This record gives sequence, structure tokens and C-alpha cells, in this order.
Amino acid sequence: MSRWISDWKPDDETFWRERGSAIARRNLTFSIFAEFLGFSVWLLWSIVAANLNDAGFDYTVGQLFWLVSVPALVGATLRFPYTFAVARFGGRNWTVVSALLLLIPVVLLVVMVGDPGTPYGLMLLAAATAGFGGGNFASSMVNISYFYPDDRKGFPLALNAAGGNIGVAVVQAFVPLVITVAIVGGQAGGGPFLVNAGLLWIPLILLAAGCAWFFMNNLKVSTSEFREQLSV
Repeated sequence: MSRWISDWKPDDETFWRERGSAIARRNLTFSIFAEFLGFSVWLLWSIVAANLNDAGFDYTVGQLFWLVSVPALVGATLRFPYTFAVARFGGRNWTVVSALLLLIPVVLLVVMVGDPGTPYGLMLLAAATAGFGGGNFASSMVNISYFYPDDRKGFPLALNAAGGNIGVAVVQAFVPLVITVAIVGGQAGGGPFLVNAGLLWIPLILLAAGCAWFFMNNLKVSTSEFREQLSV
């Protein structure tokens, strides 16, 4: 399967029927998977922060508030550069990279919450990296928009957005359950097993990056130089 597609004509009915629609659906499927994980990682600290003091930490309400707020701020800020990444690197390539970047916040979470003596500054830095997940939404939507005809973009873009946002519900519903079960050990005093909140996502992130690498495509029509995008 070609990684780069140079002849992409979704508005040509014959092309779309014989070739384009199948390629677009495949790319949409794995884009949703990666974006779902992005939203999930982005929202992790809303659960983790609420349980830190039960796990042996001694943070104030204000400090816990910032652990929840900083990922949102970073994620919103990253949406701007992520929007340009698809045009610079290609949709498939950037989906792989942006998925692998999610390993940074989950691995840092595992390391930081495992020690109640972790300095607050390091904990805040770890939380900030969860903002990588927030940036994924922008690049994913831009990428998928190139795959569909102008008169058929609405539903796939809505599906892409909805599939990603399901990650919010999954985190809120399942992470509180996951942290009640010991997988590799727990905190002193028998508190919640917060390391699980990070470990849960590592194999899924690797799977998403692998799926993007093997099954997604870059479109030549979507690429341009940064200066050209700014002029638009």
C-alpha cells in the first residue's frame, strides 16, 4: 500500500466510488482511534488529581486545581501548531508522531504518582504534557477533511470529532475503576493505584501508532509549506 497518494480526486464520482471511499473510510477509522486516545490522555488528570491526596500526597486545593487546568491550557495552545503539522509532514506521518507523543504524559504520570515525595513542580510538568492529547483533535480534523468530497465532509468530520470525545466519557467512567485494582503494586498505605491510570494507555497508544503507520496514508494535496499556510 502506498504511503503517499499523489492522485487524489474525491470530487470525481468514478474515482470516489471505485477507490476513494474505501481509502477514506480506512483513514477515518484509525484517525478516530488515535484521536480517542488523545482525548483520553488529555483528561486523565481530572481523575488523577482528585485522588492524589488519598494516595499519600499533600497538595492544597489550589495545587490540585492547577494539575487539572494546565493540561487544558497546553492542549488548547497546541491546537494551533498541530493544525499546520498535517500540511508539513503528511496526515499519516503526523498521526504516528502525535500518537507516540502521548507516551510522554502517560509514562511521566506513572513515574510521578508512584512516589508521594514527588516535588509539585515536577508533577505540574507531567500534567502539562497531557496537553499533547488536546492538540490531536486539530490535526486529526484537518487531515480527515482532505479525504472526503466537499459535499460529504460533514458526517465523517462529525464522526471523527465524536469518536475522539468518547475518550472523555471513557476516562470518567473507567479510570476510577482501574485505579482500585493492583496491577504492578500500589502506594504506601493502600491508597488508590494511580500508576494504573497511566499504564492502561501505553499498549493502546503503541497500537494506534502502529495502525496509523501500516494503514493510513499521506495525501500530496494536503501538504504545503508553512509560509503558504500563513498566507491563506
